[in-house]
Amino acid sequence: MTKTALIVDDSVSMRQMVAFTLKQAGFQVIEGGNGKEALDRVKGQKVELVITDLNMPIMDGISLVKELRAKPDFKFTPILLLTTESQDTKKQEGRAAGATGWIVKPFQPDALLKVVAKVVP
Repeated sequence: MTKTALIVDDSVSMRQMVAFTLKQAGFQVIEGGNGKEALDRVKGQKVELVITDLNMPIMDGISLVKELRAKPDFKFTPILLLTTESQDTKKQEGRAAGATGWIVKPFQPDALLKVVAKVVP
């Protein structure tokens, strides 16, 4: 069965790189340019993985994580924050919101896939 990933980033090129990497690993991909757009795109969709940027216009990654965690369908979905931020306070904020993990940009495709393999059964 094909798994679906939601990729959320205001950078089109970053979304394309993550999408390409995940598609190579057999995922279907849904993309969003910010948290609000992502929430609209996943209505009624089954998603096995969310990878989101932290800093985005309209709705940031932390707010998106909180919104997703409030939905029964996303209570246990792995959510990874992929961001340039590396401060411990931001990581703690992400964990408190319900993020599963944290990946710092720029990322290596192999490293991203290793993390994905750990969180997606």
